[in-house]
Amino acid sequence: MNDWATKGYLEPGEIKTTLPRKELLMKHLIAISECIQEIPCNPCVTVCPLKAITMKDINAIPVIDYEKCNGCGKCVGICPGLALFLIGIKNGKGIITLPYEMLPLPGKGNEVYLLNRKGERLGKGIVMRTVIVNKQTKSSLITVLCENEDDIYHIRNIEIIK
Repeated sequence: MNDWATKGYLEPGEIKTTLPRKELLMKHLIAISECIQEIPCNPCVTVCPLKAITMKDINAIPVIDYEKCNGCGKCVGICPGLALFLIGIKNGKGIITLPYEMLPLPGKGNEVYLLNRKGERLGKGIVMRTVIVNKQTKSSLITVLCENEDDIYHIRNIEIIK
């Protein structure tokens, strides 16, 4: 069995994709994939309006052409494995959009804890936007602003501050 399956989270070295150049991240949000399971799945490919996501075959890992991606987020909202995210940098701060399937949903302006892949707190962030993607399942996309732009490579969840 894979080490990540036993631990329940990915280490950065287990992620097989490269990251977009910082110059692109300063222009607009860019989709990144942390998909590692080579299983028959391709909704991210079919939903991308710009054909920025491709796969060699139905069992391959998705590859994102960062030059084509416009950060629309459709791939993030449709990924059943919660393996896609949008990241960006604005005025030296990080912005990340991530899938979120917990209730209650945080609202715009709410302060939240920013969590890494292990669920450890990295600091606090501010919710910029909450979008419900699927009304039946309450699947949502949460966009948060973080003080440290480098945290966009590590934030993978949030915790509502009570």
